[in-house]
Amino acid sequence: MSPESLPTGFTPASGEESPGLYLHIPFCKSRCAYCSFNSYACQSPPAAYLTALASQIRHWADQQWCRERTFATLFIGGGTPTIYGGNELAELVGLCLASFNFTEDAEITVEANPNTVTMPMLTSLRRTGVNRLSLGVQAFSDRLLGALGRSHTKGEACAAIKAARKGGFTNINLDLMYGLPGQRATDWRESLDQALAFGPEHLACYELTIEEETPFARLVEKGALTLPGEEEVLAMAALTHDLLAQAGLPRYEISNYAASGNQCRHNLNYWRNGSYLGLGAGAVSCLSGFRFSTVEEPEAFAALVQKGELPLSEGECLSLAARFRESVVMGLRMIEGISLARLQRRFGLTPAGYYGKMLEELQEQGLIVLASDSLRLTEAGLPVANQVLSRLV
Repeated sequence: MSPESLPTGFTPASGEESPGLYLHIPFCKSRCAYCSFNSYACQSPPAAYLTALASQIRHWADQQWCRERTFATLFIGGGTPTIYGGNELAELVGLCLASFNFTEDAEITVEANPNTVTMPMLTSLRRTGVNRLSLGVQAFSDRLLGALGRSHTKGEACAAIKAARKGGFTNINLDLMYGLPGQRATDWRESLDQALAFGPEHLACYELTIEEETPFARLVEKGALTLPGEEEVLAMAALTHDLLAQAGLPRYEISNYAASGNQCRHNLNYWRNGSYLGLGAGAVSCLSGFRFSTVEEPEAFAALVQKGELPLSEGECLSLAARFRESVVMGLRMIEGISLARLQRRFGLTPAGYYGKMLEELQEQGLIVLASDSLRLTEAGLPVANQVLSRLV
């Protein structure tokens, strides 16, 4: 089936599930050498930004699209949200819960840097309803943390995890990175062992990617950054899958591992191409096929909100075909793959009917498997996922 011959009777909202809400805090104590996110180094984050964010929350909570829906997740990310105080963040969470409709078992996540959390902050967040904490540890090695330009130490990372447990958090994610400058497979094993010793419910293990216009990218151009070779990086990846599976944290997405029942529901919504509302500087939203983003610069964002203007930078209404393709590409990131019934219910389309011969070729190459009700990458397809997915965009 070609994109021009789409079925009739389907709307972008067909088969939608509960959306997610994301708040972006774009400030950090310092900016890491590899970071390409919309973040800004700041020792004292402006109160005006939280005021503007609160105004934006109230505005969107009053819109019909939001009033008609029940949100399943709230995720406060950055940047470093915990650069603000616990009471300030708790007020923000409380405002969201009071303004939007949420499911009774809503997943509420706050990202944190290890050197910005305190016991009073953790207690305040937990009391307000935050039930998931995501700590950006990246490495349990002061040498490697220094190479990344991280502002925290191994000791601070360990202390933050212990404090989170003491503060009542029973769902903790740790972000870790491999393929770092000067890192060996033995170093990576030490980080994984240290992480597992804390018994986290979730691990996000990312291979370092050199993004354009970052300090690392400039060092690579000059030949001044030595990264592990391909074989070393592949050994780290293989070690990750094996070690975490043995520890009861099976892989459920290309870079994510979790104990049963602790998969990140907010991110699952992204990978299933569900609807989400993003608030804050540089945040992106997709509401039933309408995608839009806000201005990236925090001061400009706050100024527009203060004047009563929508701080939007761009938007587009995605066609049904575009949403179908995105659902296939994003869904294949998950180890279980994509439910064909879900695709049919939402779009009235199937991968076999839409992609035709291209899908057959990928099957013949042993990169994907089309089963009774799922399409997924094979073990051979996972390491080359980016190449496979680029053919399906």
